[in-house]
Parts: sequence; structure tokens; C-alpha cells
Amino acid sequence: MNQIDQLKQYTAVVADTGNFKQLAQFAPKDATTNPSLILKAVQHADYAPLLSETVARHKSLPLEGIVDQVLVRFGQEILKVVPGRVSTEVDARLSFDTACSVARARRIIELYEAAGIGRERVLIKLASTWEGIQAARILQRDGINCNLTLLFSFCQAVACGDAGVKLISPFVGRIYDWYKKSAGSQWDEAANAGPNDPGVKSVAQIYNYFKKFGIATEVMGASFRNVGQITALAGCDLLTISPELLAQMQASEAPITRQLDPANAKGASLHAATFNEQSFRFALNDDAMATEKLAEGIRAFAVDAGKLDKLIEGLK
Repeated sequence: MNQIDQLKQYTAVVADTGNFKQLAQFAPKDATTNPSLILKAVQHADYAPLLSETVARHKSLPLEGIVDQVLVRFGQEILKVVPGRVSTEVDARLSFDTACSVARARRIIELYEAAGIGRERVLIKLASTWEGIQAARILQRDGINCNLTLLFSFCQAVACGDAGVKLISPFVGRIYDWYKKSAGSQWDEAANAGPNDPGVKSVAQIYNYFKKFGIATEVMGASFRNVGQITALAGCDLLTISPELLAQMQASEAPITRQLDPANAKGASLHAATFNEQSFRFALNDDAMATEKLAEGIRAFAVDAGKLDKLIEGLK
């Protein structure tokens, strides 16, 4: 049994790609996209006709309306391949604007529903800023499920759970990147591998906390750098994995054993926490890694959103 099939015994496997033609071979349950993945996909020759056709059909709309049509069109194609859900991201440039994030999310859901796709098959991705989490709180009350991304710290996770968010995506690989870069020549790869990987430890802490205190929010580890990070989180609710790493796992039959378990989490020595806006902002500010990686992630997604805008403008 290959590693993907082994992992599926404990964890829902999600494909982290906008390239829907790659999906079928891995049979993932769900798929996630982000501005960078969509930009990468639309620049591929295989998807040029789909992009051109979508832009031509909606060229009378304002630019942001065309962009949403493109995102939803890719989502529709992905949902023809995966049996579960697709995550579609609100423009990262709205990460500090609750009202505009809510409005944009509602429009994306309306576009999916107009295409005959029920909202239960869509997760709206929002950055895990205070404003993004409050937007998710509002959307969840309306029955619009959210995936809070760019999540690097415990305070972000707790605030998401308190807001009733459907799913969170803590970023394993980017946490690992920060600590490795920070340590420089002192970094010991072997000592920081597997369960000792700082990104793995962060997700395990969040998973155990949610399971111990009965928080329904799903935990989906994301942003992996190697297969070892994935196998160290076997048992997590979901893991979203790039096609490159899925291919490595498909080619391997090395054994995978469950690492995270709700029963074990119940016995974990953890204390309940809560954050209001002031304490959330202080806790996030106090975590240099989370502060830097959140800002960096928003900037990068905003840049790629801008590139996608220019690409679409060139086709109008």
C-alpha cells in the first residue's frame, strides 16, 4: 500500500493545486487553491483557452468581478474531479478589511450557486488576521464555511475556534523555514525533524487543544516542505499536499503510523485560552515568527493577485 493510501486511513488527503488536470491520479477528497496557485495554473498552456473564454464572457464586468469569475471557473473544474470541497480565496489585499472581505466572499458563493454548486462544497479562504477572523465569524453565521489560512500561531487558531470557523490551515513548512533561517549555521536538521519539527509541533499543539476542548473547527496542516512533515502529522483532520509531494508518497510504500489521535489529545495537559482583539494583537505581535510570516504571506499573495489582474486586463 503506498503512502497516500496509508495516510488516508487516518487523515483526509487534500490536493494543494489549481491544476485540476493533475488531481485525478491522487484521488484527494478536497482541493485548495490560493492566488499564487491560480496564477501558476493560468499561465500554463493547458489552461489558456479556459482563461480566455472566461474573460471574454465577462469582459463587461469590473476587473475584480472578472477575477472572481476566473477563480470560480477553476473551482468548478476542480469540483468535477474531487468529491468534496474546494477552497477559493478572497483577495489578500482585503486582509485588513472585514466588511469588504465579507462582501467579496458572498459574491464568490453567489457565483458558485449560480453555477449549480451548493455552498457546502466551497470553503472561502481568508487570511488569519483579526479582521479576517471576524469576517469568517459573520460568514459562518450565514452558513458560508471558511478556511482560515496564513495561520502560524496558537492565538490565531484559538480565535478561529472561538469564531466558529469551519477549517484552519496552519502552515507547517513556512514555520519550519523561519526557524531554520533564524538558526542559520546552528540549525540541526536531524534534531528538528519529525515530531520535533517546529511546524509539526505547532500543528500538533493546535490539534490537541481543539480535540481536548471539543472545538469543532477542522485542522488542516498545509505548506509542507518534505514527506517527513506529512507523516509526522498522520491523524490530523486533513492535510493539504502539493502534487510534487503526493507523487513522492504515491511512489513509496514506507510505513506510516498514526501520530495524532483525539483520544490521546483528551489527556493532554492543556489549559483553556481566550483572546479578545487587544490580547490577540499583543500575542501575535509577541510571536516574531508568526508576525513576520503572516505579513510576508499577505504581501506575496497580494503581489500574485496583482499579476493575475494584469494578465486578465491584457485579455480584455
